[in-house]
Amino acid sequence: MQNKGQLEVINLQKLTQDQMEYTNFIVSEVNDHALRIAVINGDFHWHKHEDCDELFYVLEGELFIDLENDETISLKPGEIFTIPANTMHRTRSNERTVNICFEKISNDIKGTKTID
Repeated sequence: MQNKGQLEVINLQKLTQDQMEYTNFIVSEVNDHALRIAVINGDFHWHKHEDCDELFYVLEGELFIDLENDETISLKPGEIFTIPANTMHRTRSNERTVNICFEKISNDIKGTKTID
């Protein structure tokens, strides 16, 4: 992770090139927000974030975002989607997928689970 105020070039591809299983970590912080990178290969649990929007940007693969109204969003490389706070959702993929997420630093990535 980049230290606050430090000038550094970060190669996102190199950070995850050898990662095949789920991982999610902060790459950089900007004011009170974080840039996280995640590798997902399978399903994440249903959850919501009560006071934080999340913006997803896909770098590699295809990310599916299931919403509580039975809608599924499909994101491919170069596409973004914002999930408003308090929206029940889950992310999943059928293959190794890499995405970045912009959210508050204080956001708990596990969210509040209310659906199994």
